Amino acid sequence: MTDSDERLSEEPAGRGGSLRGQTRGSGVSRGARPFSDPTPANEYSALAAVPAAGRRRALPMPAHLKFFYGPMDCGKSTLALQIDHNHARQGRAGLLLTRHDRSGQPMITTRVGLRHDAVEVHDDTDVRALVREQWATGRPLDYLIVDEAGFLSGAHVEQLAELVDDWHVDVYCFGLATDFRSRLLPGAQRLFELADEVVAMHVEVLCWCGRPGQLNARVVDGQVVREGATVVIADTDQAARVRYQVLCRAHYRAGDLGLSAPAAGQLPLS
Repeated sequence: MTDSDERLSEEPAGRGGSLRGQTRGSGVSRGARPFSDPTPANEYSALAAVPAAGRRRALPMPAHLKFFYGPMDCGKSTLALQIDHNHARQGRAGLLLTRHDRSGQPMITTRVGLRHDAVEVHDDTDVRALVREQWATGRPLDYLIVDEAGFLSGAHVEQLAELVDDWHVDVYCFGLATDFRSRLLPGAQRLFELADEVVAMHVEVLCWCGRPGQLNARVVDGQVVREGATVVIADTDQAARVRYQVLCRAHYRAGDLGLSAPAAGQLPLS
């Protein structure tokens, strides 16, 4: 047996009582185990109810890793909470994660007023351990919602991919693709490389000139800056000393923020 085989045989690899562990039309109720497990209950301690690795292939539906990306103001966090709502109302169990939310708190917030508590992902967080903790309490887990996923590390994304492939947990990620320097964020780069599906947000955000906004400029004291820490939590409030503004490529390159306020009779574009 190889080291890889040993690892798989020792780790639990499913979700006891989850919908994905049921066979279509089997009549197995939520919370019931779809098969008997001859393994002694104490061998894996709290995780003994999780199906053994070799039984993953019997699961009827594969999970997916999806990444929804776009500039600020395009509705990513709103869509994250909508997808969570849609899955939860169908009886699926989910866990919400975030990384550097605009509020500075462990929650997912939106500019339209929606918000939901979430688990903050730190540099040393093992996302797989978070899922195992849920299973250890007997709570099934069918999906993860991960907001601000661009700020994840490459290792975090690889952990998410493992949860999808080996544990059949659906993962929905939402975030920026690039930072204020127009460089790919580490989490976004790895998601572009690994995700089953990459979806550009279709809510068009406009630059002040009316062209589609593509890039997030960091603005300090009214000037576009191109150096500094990758993560500076701020929003799009024009009155703030440090803020962000979505620009088209041409005006991002020029550092042109346009008029600070709309002229009389003109509707604001941001």
